Amino acid sequence: MSRPIPEATKGVLFGLSAYTLWGSFPLFFALFQGVPAFEVLTHRIIWSCVFLALVISLLRRWTPVLTALGQPRRLGTVLGCAVLIALNWGIYIYAVETRHVLQASLGYFLTPLINVALGMLVLRERMAPAQAVAVLLAGLGIVVQIVLLGSLPWISLALAVSFGLYGLLRKQVELDGLSGLFVETLLLLPLGLLVLGAMLAIDASHFTVEPRLTFLLMASGVVTAIPLLAFAGAARRLRLATVGFLMYINPTLQFFIALWVFNEPLDQVQLISFVMIWAALVLYSWSTYRVAAKDRRARA
Repeated sequence: MSRPIPEATKGVLFGLSAYTLWGSFPLFFALFQGVPAFEVLTHRIIWSCVFLALVISLLRRWTPVLTALGQPRRLGTVLGCAVLIALNWGIYIYAVETRHVLQASLGYFLTPLINVALGMLVLRERMAPAQAVAVLLAGLGIVVQIVLLGSLPWISLALAVSFGLYGLLRKQVELDGLSGLFVETLLLLPLGLLVLGAMLAIDASHFTVEPRLTFLLMASGVVTAIPLLAFAGAARRLRLATVGFLMYINPTLQFFIALWVFNEPLDQVQLISFVMIWAALVLYSWSTYRVAAKDRRARA
């Protein structure tokens, strides 16, 4: 008889699946070449909502959704989350379509450090000295690009800040990942349908141009939801530190896809900036591990 797979192993497999899929997103969204980013975003919202509704029905998870919808006063925070995640999705699709995947990769490398900075500035969380140095080192890496290249890596910063703020607001919402994303897309659904209707009315939509595009636009909802479900499976089975370590798979894959598939140029200044941010992440991860190990010893 075959032995059952340990829960931790399942968690790692789920985590690897989630972050590998997220890291491969540039390959999928590059298929929409010629379709405006806002139109892809509109369909991503609509079809994510449809697919998530089906998943929630299959899993019989309507109770938390209906509870949240029955408390209108608390939906303001969820709407804020919805706007931020839509902004993040839209900028990311734009980055892929305009072949700025390196900047997108940099943005997701920056995200953990932005989370730490927001936690300190907004939530008044205490930061270990090494973590503070890591945040400063990452900031210096961005300054290097601004000074030596003479341009602001706005895509990287917009992705990191929007996702960081999304996480900050998401902490205040008492919904699991699946239910939360469904409610967020549900709140954006009326606007998505309005935009789609307007585009169809003026014959500016790509949805009915050819079956291939129709299928891809509809599939964007499935592609959005599947890694989220895998991530939820990982988060339930793994320690937060392990999930955080696996998270770097996503921007690492994007980095190599940008170089090897899209042939994006990586000049010396950008490489220096990346190296500084990678060093900051190593320092941050090491500090986080030490703090967690110290806490475990204190509880023992």
